[in-house]
Amino acid sequence: MNHSIQLREQFLVNRPLADVFNYLSDFSTIAEWDASVFSCQKISDGAIGVGTKFDLILKSAGRHVAMDYTLKTYQKQHLIFEGIAKDFVAIDSIWFKETAQGIEITWQADISFEGILAHLLPIMKPALLKLGKTSMQGLAQALANNNPPPLMQHQIRSQLILPELWQFTKFGYLQAQKNWLPVSNNMQHKHIIITGASSGLGLASAMALAQKGANLTLVVRNQTKGEEVKHMICQKTGNTKINLEIADMSLMSDVLALSQRLHQQQYPIDVLINNAGALFNPRQQTKEGLEQSFALLLLSPFMFTQQLKPLLAHNSRVINVLSGGMYSQAIDVNDLESQQGTYSGSVAYAKAKRGLMVITEEWAKKWQKEGISVHAMHPGWAETAGVVDSLPKFYKLTKPILRTPKQGADTIVWLASATEASQTTGLFWLDREPRPTHLTVKTQETPLQRTQLWQALLGYEKTFLSKNGH
Repeated sequence: MNHSIQLREQFLVNRPLADVFNYLSDFSTIAEWDASVFSCQKISDGAIGVGTKFDLILKSAGRHVAMDYTLKTYQKQHLIFEGIAKDFVAIDSIWFKETAQGIEITWQADISFEGILAHLLPIMKPALLKLGKTSMQGLAQALANNNPPPLMQHQIRSQLILPELWQFTKFGYLQAQKNWLPVSNNMQHKHIIITGASSGLGLASAMALAQKGANLTLVVRNQTKGEEVKHMICQKTGNTKINLEIADMSLMSDVLALSQRLHQQQYPIDVLINNAGALFNPRQQTKEGLEQSFALLLLSPFMFTQQLKPLLAHNSRVINVLSGGMYSQAIDVNDLESQQGTYSGSVAYAKAKRGLMVITEEWAKKWQKEGISVHAMHPGWAETAGVVDSLPKFYKLTKPILRTPKQGADTIVWLASATEASQTTGLFWLDREPRPTHLTVKTQETPLQRTQLWQALLGYEKTFLSKNGH
């Protein structure tokens, strides 16, 4: 008695062969388009090739089934994956053929069953054949790469603070994840700069974007830590296109020196991720005499982005990492360096992030005609070293519901790589969805305050350019 079944589907897609091959050779992307897959992760180090292993969790009759997948054949026009589970083995063979109409994809799954599943095969066969067709429809949609930009779904509910806070937790992430669409954009020739890349969200973003094959420039403060991070990313992903730059982003002299080095390299920038950040208690000043929160969280990304503007490629993206803490504060243009009243590190942090949201919107308006999209995002409550060290009471209280750094960084990676993200600009994102920038009119700035903030930051920039001989 035959205890096996063959599923075979074929379709055309109008994409370059390199795009299709790169997307499908990373088998972990199957979780984006195959509804029967709960999750899939690459678990072996190095570049994808023969022998690369993936850990796949299959949804089956209300339970999760673990499968060990291995890439057996890795050729330009042919991929073969072998998946082994407790009671069955799946051989997934994928052929690519270039035609005048596009890339013809043939996907064949040969599945052999043992034990009780072998006896149930006649009953399961219609459902399996239907599943094969549905999966290929999902893959065709993923490779079409024409998803519409997400719409804001939380306008009314977000006026209440508690529902919004729930969205910041890992449960909010897991709920939002159910509605996400595939991302099949080819990142192999994109140049991405990430500040604060040695830990937390910056490191998680760097790891994910390196896995997608992007060319990365990582900005870190410490040379030794930076070298360790670079080595780890290269080892894990096999991507050696990693450049390291050393700069203390709270010092405007370092910001300007770094900007000058990048200009000398004349390497166009496709994505700039302003991520470097920290929360300071008590009030501290940099050696340049600036309040540290303002310097690192607002003036630094402003000056860095302004200075790199000539290097931003057409269709480039700027991504500013903010915080939900900004919902609690309005910008105070008359006290940008928190000199008045009792100092609170969390308030100074939130006000600086509020200011960067305003600047995000201003850049979006100014640069839209030049093909540059500017985004702000909130990672939710993620378990990073910054949270553990700076907010110990908050960390102790919320640890069970905190996101992983990878979950917190997901929207950064999505904004950097999803085609539909470039069709928007000036929005504030959480979990791949635009969110309101204010929950109450008390934090709303006036047009005059927006202008004053812009002019004040330009004034600081002019001063430091003069001091540094620019």
